[in-house]
Amino acid sequence: MRVTAYTDGAASGNPGPGGYGAVLEAGKHRRELWGGYRRTTNNRMELMAVIVALEALKLPGMEVTVVSDSKYVVDAVEQGWLFDWEKKGFAKKKNPDLWKRFLAIYRQHKVRFEWIRGHNGHPQNELCDRLAVAAREQPGLPPDEAYERTGEDLFSE
Repeated sequence: MRVTAYTDGAASGNPGPGGYGAVLEAGKHRRELWGGYRRTTNNRMELMAVIVALEALKLPGMEVTVVSDSKYVVDAVEQGWLFDWEKKGFAKKKNPDLWKRFLAIYRQHKVRFEWIRGHNGHPQNELCDRLAVAAREQPGLPPDEAYERTGEDLFSE
């Protein structure tokens, strides 16, 4: 089965409260996912949206097209930079915790990325943005523990 995962992330301030949104579509099936953290960055939320979308798939080996407005995420994978970072142990790279989590689920599927311009009227991208913004505005958001533990000097974006 082919799945399309639309994803987006948002942070108010960078760092600041952040959220992610994802919409999964496969045939007549559709699922919306969202969540947020009290202090994080936009790039972390862009990547988290992709991770959560892929982790929601029940069967391994699915063909997935991830549609994202994040050049950070799309280019890291499609240009092959991520795999070089991995070989070098993510030395001096931002968000290694999330990139490792991403690679674990990415390798279970056949994933390709498609970049789209954000805030350009694409219905699913606009929905993902609304989900991400609504998620970051929820009261009592949990901590982005890896971000808060490691500190801004390593992860600031």
